[in-house]
Amino acid sequence: MQTDHIFIFSNHQGKEADELIHFGLTEGSSRIHPGQGTRNRKFYFQNFFLEIAWVYNRSEIKSPTTAPTKLWERANHQINGSSPFGLCLVHTTDTDKLFEGCLKYQPDYLPNGHSFDIITNKEHPYLPWTCRLPSTLEHTAQEPKHHPSGIERLTKVTFGIPSPDFLSRFTEIITSSSNIRFQKDVHHSLTLTFDRARQGKVVEFRELPLVIEY
Repeated sequence: MQTDHIFIFSNHQGKEADELIHFGLTEGSSRIHPGQGTRNRKFYFQNFFLEIAWVYNRSEIKSPTTAPTKLWERANHQINGSSPFGLCLVHTTDTDKLFEGCLKYQPDYLPNGHSFDIITNKEHPYLPWTCRLPSTLEHTAQEPKHHPSGIERLTKVTFGIPSPDFLSRFTEIITSSSNIRFQKDVHHSLTLTFDRARQGKVVEFRELPLVIEY
């Protein structure tokens, strides 16, 4: 399985991205998701991008089209304790088993006939919201991928889960065929390891539940 991108729901209208810039990341493009009620700030790497997302239109994210995705519930993670993370995988055959019986979601910003496959994990909201989509890498040629920190490629993803019983069919399928891992933590956390941590450095961000190893 290949990770296309991961999003983190912001608590401060995307201002947390400023801390990533201060650390040494170069910000890429941003966008509004029409009809979905969200917008973002993004950071691109050689094989992945990180998205800071937040709600800008409550009516749209709670609409009949978007409500089944449970994005509104994820955006309110501080209140309900759900995971603030979204894991977005590239649509390949090795993800077919994981997405059996998934939700089909066609937001307004996709062309007619195109949709996302979504696992809301509504029964286990401490696990990341998950989707699969065609790879976006071919559309990111103009995005900045050079960072003052020297970071280039994502090599491992670790989700910290604040639940003693998080192991499931979902986690088993993902860990068996990807560089994504799940571990128990006292709170929701995300550790992104870049370049196999060749620089031997670790930074923990204050405004995001994020650690970067590089």
